[in-house]
Amino acid sequence: MIQEGFSASKRNEKVVTLATSLTVVGGGLAGVCAAVTAARQGVKVVLVQDRPVLGGNASSEVRLWILGATSHMGNNNRWAREGGLIDEILIENLYRNRESNSLIFDTILLEKVKTEENITLLLNTAMYDLEKASDNRIAAVKAFCSQNSTHYVIKSPFFCDASGDGILAFQAGAAFRMGAESMNEFGEKFAPDVEDYGELLGHSMYFFSKRAGAPVKYVPPAYALKDITQIPRHKSLSSTDMGPRLWWLEYGGRTDTIHETENIKWELWKVIYGVWDHIKNSGEFEDVDDLTLEWVATIPGKRESRRFEGHYMLTQQDVIEQRRHDDAVAFGGWSVDLHPSDGIYSDKPGCNQWHSKGIYGIPYRCYVARDIENLWLAGRIISASHVAFGSSRVMATCAHGGQAVGMAAALCFEEQKEPAQLTEPLLMKELQQRLSIEGQGIPDIAIDGKGNLASSANITPSSTYTLKELPFDGDWLPLSQGAGQLLPVRAGAVLKSKIQVKAKEATTLRVELKTCSRLGSHTPDVLIETLDITTEAGTQFVELPFAATLDKDQYAFLLFRSNEAISLRTSEIRLTGVLSVFNKVNKAVSNSGKQEPDADIGVDTFEFWTPERRPAGKNIAMAFDQSLQLFDADHLTNGFLRPILRTNAWAAEQGDLSPSVTMTWDTPQTINEIRLFWDNDYDHPLESSLMEHPEDVMPFCVRNYKIFNDNGELIFEMKGNHQTINKVEFSDPIETTCLRLELEQPVNNVPAALFEIFIR
Repeated sequence: MIQEGFSASKRNEKVVTLATSLTVVGGGLAGVCAAVTAARQGVKVVLVQDRPVLGGNASSEVRLWILGATSHMGNNNRWAREGGLIDEILIENLYRNRESNSLIFDTILLEKVKTEENITLLLNTAMYDLEKASDNRIAAVKAFCSQNSTHYVIKSPFFCDASGDGILAFQAGAAFRMGAESMNEFGEKFAPDVEDYGELLGHSMYFFSKRAGAPVKYVPPAYALKDITQIPRHKSLSSTDMGPRLWWLEYGGRTDTIHETENIKWELWKVIYGVWDHIKNSGEFEDVDDLTLEWVATIPGKRESRRFEGHYMLTQQDVIEQRRHDDAVAFGGWSVDLHPSDGIYSDKPGCNQWHSKGIYGIPYRCYVARDIENLWLAGRIISASHVAFGSSRVMATCAHGGQAVGMAAALCFEEQKEPAQLTEPLLMKELQQRLSIEGQGIPDIAIDGKGNLASSANITPSSTYTLKELPFDGDWLPLSQGAGQLLPVRAGAVLKSKIQVKAKEATTLRVELKTCSRLGSHTPDVLIETLDITTEAGTQFVELPFAATLDKDQYAFLLFRSNEAISLRTSEIRLTGVLSVFNKVNKAVSNSGKQEPDADIGVDTFEFWTPERRPAGKNIAMAFDQSLQLFDADHLTNGFLRPILRTNAWAAEQGDLSPSVTMTWDTPQTINEIRLFWDNDYDHPLESSLMEHPEDVMPFCVRNYKIFNDNGELIFEMKGNHQTINKVEFSDPIETTCLRLELEQPVNNVPAALFEIFIR
């Protein structure tokens, strides 16, 4: 028993002092990815999170889906899902939680952190103060956990602020901005008119509803919005919309989005309960009698507050022009997405999204605080202008940058360097290579083959897929919208081919061969050749006599313009790096089929050609006069882990149900680790909330395989793989002159494929 008498002096709470190598403040996706990445490199980390769960806006407290460069498959960024740890997390969530239950996603994040022995996780713990070692250096942070009444003093040589509002960087004295820059400062033509449009994006809160199976009445609270016409967009309300589809229930951009958050929350509650009253009781909605509220957010999802100044500031031009940076460590690809500051009370569109023609690299310098020597920035607070922030702020992009920070922290700790010193060319190359071997996918950065024993091996596959045809065995695709086939083409190849059409009447089918003006991107904006093909009524094969050749290896588009009289035969086969695309509308990302700015705002005009989600989106059946060599075995060591200019993958012949890859060396090799990089369809966005997915394992992913040594002995077997990267580590290194990898074809209509083999 504890019994203590009266004390005339103030009692003090318990104080715990922790010493660590890296302190990460903020447990959203950026902070989680920074902490786990550093911990896996052997760095001791304390992760301070002021909420009871991890994930920030992706957690069950807010329930926003995770998105980044893939943009709901609504832009021209092909195979652009962020790689590395965030890919691992999203793939694991797909495997366990294809229904996108945010509560299950909470457990996956918690598991990722708690299984790392090098991480000390402090939940429900808010940082409130810090100690400085000098004007430009942090010594320790102070935090308080309300659940255990404990104060923490956390000392470390390095710090990462992933807190969203930037409390650590702010208290440390780092230079910051809050609001919108003028067009004159960076020459950004999309910079908003701050008087009319506002300077800040607001907060949002969501609700979920469900059917109770019996009538449910609803009596709104006294603070609910009474007059729904105060919301200019109220006529677009739907009884079936819920969760992040209600992103436009937004407010607060005209206020201080940090210190007024509680007031913003009350205003959003007022709106939510008023909206639900309107849906239930206005009489304007059918079939709502048994609808009831299942969940309403208790904290807002924040979009924008402080942005801190790094050694480089990302701008609109970096995003739109896809500028190359020698110190790129992450990438983005979400649209430049700005919202009117009046939010739900604005009569303007809820957002203005303008897309680039492809993904853009984000420099390491954006993640390093300009004036605090031992501080990294991660998440939405990185060094970006207000306009560029409109793209870089989304969660998958933030997570991708967090991974870069975690790896940078490990390198600084090992080399005894300050964060800014990693911009030295040799150190930057080392950082980029360490990230790449973890699957980061930095634009234009390949894994260096010098460290890969597989690069010196003689590699012999049991078979190699040659694209002679996409078989004519699928259903018919009406050309009610434009459709196209995206193909990786070698320089000099001719795409003369034939297709099968079904015509309601005699008509003319227009077919175009296009490429992208920005090599490595996938926006068809360069016309190479046009064919106008005359068809008769009925089913027939049609020749496509393309004569043009391309001067560089790149992806080409065979585009079939819409024609209501025509249907195209599709193919059942699906191939790594080969994809059908459609000139369709996706209102969720402001895609109306073509991006056409009505003023000079510094963005491009181009068409959108985007895929359909499986099980739709079959390839267009076609036979080629000249076979296409798409899957050479030399791709297995070229260092690229996703399709870019080529498929960058080896694939077995469709009939090879148990294919193999054999690697031989002239002398015995000492092997500690084998890494295999599989195809987990980087085009699929893997939204983590609300949206269900068509499968729990990507159909391209090889599930089962075995590895044998030069004596034919089984040294490793995998059954039931679903992850992108497999690391086969040997506690005792093996010596061998040969490795044979035996695979099983993943599913009947998908040949086995592999991007990279890395051995060390």
